Amino acid sequence: MKITSGYRCPKHPIEAKKASPGAHSTGLACDIGVSGSEAHQVLSLAMELEFTGIGVQQKGAGRFIHVDLTTSPNRPTVWSY
Repeated sequence: MKITSGYRCPKHPIEAKKASPGAHSTGLACDIGVSGSEAHQVLSLAMELEFTGIGVQQKGAGRFIHVDLTTSPNRPTVWSY
């Protein structure tokens, strides 16, 4: 399993664009580089383990599954990029 993005400094270009720090900058998120049947396995496991945020990017290059443990209000539990 390859972690493509783990902790990000709040000054990281992606985090710096956000109004408030995201789950990566608090150490509560990671992106796992997977596709195909491996992505399905990771998605199933993430749902079983009750992650509070699961993002799915499975089109084009750079496919991954994002998982996090944040408790942000008004946010979907599962989304696609």
